[in-house]
Amino acid sequence: MRLDLVLCRLRFVRTRSAARSLIESGHLRLNGARVERVAREIAAGDVLTIPRKAGVVVIRIESLPDRRGPPAEAQGCYSLLDRPGTDTLAAAPETNGAQGTRP
Repeated sequence: MRLDLVLCRLRFVRTRSAARSLIESGHLRLNGARVERVAREIAAGDVLTIPRKAGVVVIRIESLPDRRGPPAEAQGCYSLLDRPGTDTLAAAPETNGAQGTRP
């Protein structure tokens, strides 16, 4: 299945043209390699690194979606690999108010 179609069906973008823009920006990664082609094939088991406004989302594709359905159906097709607090490299560091302040 095409990468732009998967991004749309998994509800990371609203339209395929938005998926196209995201892919062509060069910030999306498939299995660690930068992707610039919209028609790149994707299969179950592939890992996607998707830039978002609030950070980066790393997912593993569990199954390819048949349609753009409700969010619960889309979320069943992938698993998050970077849940905050589970991986120290992927999760944002916690800040302590006492650190970095001047006396």
